[in-house]
Parts: sequence; C-alpha cells; structure tokens
Amino acid sequence: MSKPDDLLVAIAAAVESEPTNQMALTVVVHGAVITGRLAPESVWRQRVAEVLKDSDQLGAFADIFSDAGTMSPSPQVAPPAYLHFHVARILQGTVGIPETGGMYRIAIKDVSAWTMGDFSFSER
Repeated sequence: MSKPDDLLVAIAAAVESEPTNQMALTVVVHGAVITGRLAPESVWRQRVAEVLKDSDQLGAFADIFSDAGTMSPSPQVAPPAYLHFHVARILQGTVGIPETGGMYRIAIKDVSAWTMGDFSFSER
C-alpha cells in the first residue's frame, strides 16, 4: 500500500494511546496473512526484551528493545508507522506459525488488506 490506510493508522494510534490497550487484528502483508493482537510499542518492546534477556545467546540484545535502550519518555506526536503484534501467527493453510504466537513489527504502509479479529484454529 503506497499510502497507509487512515483508518488503520487511527486504530494503531488508539492502541498506542494507553499501555493496556490491545486489539485483535489480521493483516495481509506481501501476500502473508498475519493474525494476532496489537499492543502499544512500549509494551511490545518490553516483552521482546524479556524474551531476549532469558536467552543465553540473545541476552545481549535485550537492552536495545527495553525502554532504557531506545524509547523516550515523551508522548508520541507523529502518527504510528508500525503495527506491533504479539501472540501473532503467520497463517499457512490450516497452520499458524509459530503455534504459540510470535512478536511481529509490521510497517503500516506495507499492509494491503486487514480485518478486525484474530483467526484461531480448531482441529475438526
């Protein structure tokens, strides 16, 4: 998408407005379907930092994602340019990858389609 969808930007801004805000969303990006929950960037960064900190091999990268590493305390003034998903899966047929959900940062300008809600699977 060459120009980000104003409605999607407004949704991302609403999620960013409160640390407790989350929203189930599914997007199509370069043909891939990604479904999960949007979270504010600060919450997303904190969760990524926690996961990295617990890793023997990746622990050194945790500070890059932590609030102390890169985030300023001032409120966001520009419209969000990214969606921050957690507990998200890339849908591939009847499988969601990874099964437990992952952490994805997606440029809003790259979203070609979207819908409200998180797709889940059932074994039938």
